[in-house]
Amino acid sequence: MKKEHIIHFKVIHKDSIQLLRGLIFLDENQKPTIYDFQQCLIDCGHDVRIENTEQAIFKANKPGEQYSIQILRDQENNTRDLNVENLAKSFMKSEPTA
Repeated sequence: MKKEHIIHFKVIHKDSIQLLRGLIFLDENQKPTIYDFQQCLIDCGHDVRIENTEQAIFKANKPGEQYSIQILRDQENNTRDLNVENLAKSFMKSEPTA
């Protein structure tokens, strides 16, 4: 069974910082990897590449875009936001039942 993980990240532009969240679904007892974080950011519309795996920092991949994103790991196990979860579920394909 899949379990939701809310990840918090900051988008760092030259003149501003935005604090945002993303949602990833993983198997029970599975911890998110750096590649799970990257896929979540891509799903959120950020074309990024991994810059620093230890600090979970990503850089914009498109020419002309100059920003970075850092995953805030200390907030990974934060309280659940049911509104965000319900919204995210409404965009996901439902899995066929056996």
